[in-house]
Amino acid sequence: MQRYAVNVLFCAAAVALVGLAQAGMLDKYVLTIITFMGINCIFAVSLNLVNGYMGEFSCGHGGFMCVGAYTGSLLSVAFFTNSKLFGPALFPPELAPFLFPLVLIGAGSVAALFGLIVALPSFHTRDDYLAIITIAANYIIISVVENIDAIGGPRGFSGMRRVVGAMSDVADVPWMLIWTIVGLFVCVMTIYRLMTSTYGKGISAVCQNEVAAEIMGVDTNRVKIMAFMVSSGLAGLSGALYAHVYGYVNAQAFNILKSTEGLVIVYLGGMGSISGVLLAAIAFTLLVEALRFVMPWLNDILHAANLLPAGYELSQVWKWVIIPLILILLMQFRPEGFLGNRELTQVFPRLKRWITLK
Repeated sequence: MQRYAVNVLFCAAAVALVGLAQAGMLDKYVLTIITFMGINCIFAVSLNLVNGYMGEFSCGHGGFMCVGAYTGSLLSVAFFTNSKLFGPALFPPELAPFLFPLVLIGAGSVAALFGLIVALPSFHTRDDYLAIITIAANYIIISVVENIDAIGGPRGFSGMRRVVGAMSDVADVPWMLIWTIVGLFVCVMTIYRLMTSTYGKGISAVCQNEVAAEIMGVDTNRVKIMAFMVSSGLAGLSGALYAHVYGYVNAQAFNILKSTEGLVIVYLGGMGSISGVLLAAIAFTLLVEALRFVMPWLNDILHAANLLPAGYELSQVWKWVIIPLILILLMQFRPEGFLGNRELTQVFPRLKRWITLK
């Protein structure tokens, strides 16, 4: 029973969440926040594979999320809805709940292919050059998408709400919460299985000393490209889920600020720690949402104290003052993040008596 404890706990939590939602104890707002927590977890855990376990520095991960979001959106609209772009639906809308995994797999696969395209030239460079190349790739992807008028260009792309509505017509359950939970489980288990495999040992070796890893027979280029493709594919999965939760997708939602969110979460949780990044993603999502309510309250206080000019309001943009400030303080006082490169079972050894991830 011990070896399956994590799986059992995860399934129990998932069933509890869906049950609470079905019972009406979780309103749509809370349900949406929980769903976005899961999406942020997938996005951050995927980035942690490259920046944490492999020790590289990718700064344009939002671009792969953008590829997955648009690919997933186009596939689902083509599969299950009648549209001007694709014409009649390829499948009856009633099949949407059963074929939606194909949409997620397609989104992840195309994002992984883009990851391969970026990785091939990137890993011939060293140190900070990978960061520069991935930032450039992020901007290239956004610019290309915005210049394809057939998929909306700068206006964005919509139609996914009809797909989610078709799933709800088959069974009135919180489908996007369910798919996000499934995606998170697949993401975490993929990263865990990879890092405990032979390839994973090669990734850890590259992180420690790439030259020594090559001397010991590790095909470093192959290992790095494979890890980058897995990371990009999982980011694409998170993008497809993101697009269907919103029901609308715009390329600017995945600009450098989105990539920065992933970096903040990874370094907040601890590079090379799955559980640390999961905790950081949850905390980050709650912090961003809390700032949505704190800002009006802070405006009232500052206006009452005559510290703000009349008519001037602090906008939500100020979250990008507060969040980087938190990151600066973290780097000063706890640079290893919440858990460093350790998991919860290493920080709290007694958990090993009850939990063994298999």
